[in-house]
This record gives sequence, C-alpha cells and structure tokens, in this order.
Amino acid sequence: MVLLAILQAPVAAVAKTNDSSGVKRQTAPPPVFSKANPQDASSPTPGTDSESVAHDYQPPHITVANPSPPAPAPWTWPERITWAANVVLALLGYAGIMMAYSLLKKIERQTGYAEAAAEAATASAQAALLNAQAIIHAERPWILISVEPSRSMENSFTVMATNRGRTPARIIATEKRTRIAIDEMHLPRIPEYKSEKADAPLVPIILLPGEFAAIEPFCRDDVKGLCDSEERFKRIETWEEKLFLYGRVVYRDLIAYADDQVHETNWCCWYIHGRQNSGLVMAGPPEYNSHT
Repeated sequence: MVLLAILQAPVAAVAKTNDSSGVKRQTAPPPVFSKANPQDASSPTPGTDSESVAHDYQPPHITVANPSPPAPAPWTWPERITWAANVVLALLGYAGIMMAYSLLKKIERQTGYAEAAAEAATASAQAALLNAQAIIHAERPWILISVEPSRSMENSFTVMATNRGRTPARIIATEKRTRIAIDEMHLPRIPEYKSEKADAPLVPIILLPGEFAAIEPFCRDDVKGLCDSEERFKRIETWEEKLFLYGRVVYRDLIAYADDQVHETNWCCWYIHGRQNSGLVMAGPPEYNSHT
C-alpha cells in the first residue's frame, strides 16, 4: 500500500494542478473557406456560415482519471485459522503469566508462614530447654556448708558438707586455706588456693539427699600454729586482726554423665577468739561463698 501511494502521488499532483487552474484546452476549429457564387442566392453569407459552424462544433475535453487502488487480496481460511490460533495463544500466554504470578504470591505467603512457624518452633524448643534445665537444676544435688560445734571437745568445730538436693552427690575433691587479715575487705577479691586442682579425698564420699559429712575440723589450739609470731597471736586475741578459713568442695551429680555436671561449692568462716570460749561462723565476701 505504501508503494502504490508513492506511485500515484505524481499523477494525482498533475490532475490536481489541472483542476485548480480551471483552464480547459480547446482546439480551434479549422477555418472554412468558400468561394462566393453570385449566381447561387441560397448560399449563406461568409459571416453567417462561420458562426453556424462554430456553434455546431464541440471542442474535445481532456480528463485525467486517477487509477483505482488494487483490490485487497481475499482472506483465506488458513490465514483466518492462523490469526485465531495466534489470538488463542496470546490469551493462553497471558493466562499462564497471571497464574504464575498468583502462584509466586502464594509461595511467598507460604514461605512467610513457614518462617513464622519455624520461629515459633524455635521459641517453643527454647522454652522446653529452659524448662528441662530448670527441672534438672531442681533435681540435682546441692552441697551446702555449715559449721557445727564439737560435742566431745570444747572450743572445737567441724565444717560440714550436707546434700540439700534431691539426687545423690559424690565429693571428688576438697581444699582449704587460712588467711589473717584486718577484715573481709582486705581479703583477695578471688579466693586463692595452692593449686587449680583440689585434693581428692582418700575415700570417695557419696552423700544421699539429706546426708552430711565432715570435711574440715578446727579447734582453739590450732590458732597458735597458724600464727607466725606471738605478736600476731596477740593481735588476733584483741581482734586487731581476724583469722579466716576458706575452701571449696567439688562434687558430681551421680545421675549425669561421667564428664558432665561437675559442681563446686566455696565456703568461708571467721574464727572468733575469746578469753575462754571461741567461735567459728560463716563469713566472707560473696565470691568466697558461691555455688555452681
């Protein structure tokens, strides 16, 4: 169609130019020559004859007709079927794209639900773990330290370890130290022991719930042996300085694994020296009386 329009453009331009000018080309009639015959009275005069000829003669007209466009080719059935198939394929493709988009949206929502469910499951598992730990801590053995006066010996005391838990405990190591200081504030911030590893008892000690065992005896006569001079002993007698006994007990939970659930109890006591009677009471900073 574009090529036909280009080819018809010059012809249409020429025709338009002729129509716009409004001038029609006429061909002058050929002159008519006649000889005068004086004897023929019926012959017309030259002037009258010329006017009659000019009136009867019609000049030719030049008309330029635009060529008609070619008739469109007929739309055959295969072409119609192909067009219909293309339309159906386009609709099916659009429907497939919309279905895929909807499916992606559903997958995104399902992923969000799965993430929320996973977070909820994690929180539930964490809560269950905390609950299990709380139950284990409630059922585990707890070794507590107390001081008991001796019934057979005056001014003598015994440091006792008692199982206040609900399961048996096995004492695997004990250790004790003494230190003379002005007061509790002058003790080292962290308890100092001879070695990092406590001494194991000669006989394994197993404490059932509610049972107790003696881990350290102490009496009034032991004070002089702990003082390096008589002058320091006098200061302890006058309470210018204080004598502290501290130590630790390491034990294991018998219902736990062999290398797990090892606990430790730290204890500290203050020896009070009197003129006739003495005393031993629990004292010391929190670091000296801790439990694990």
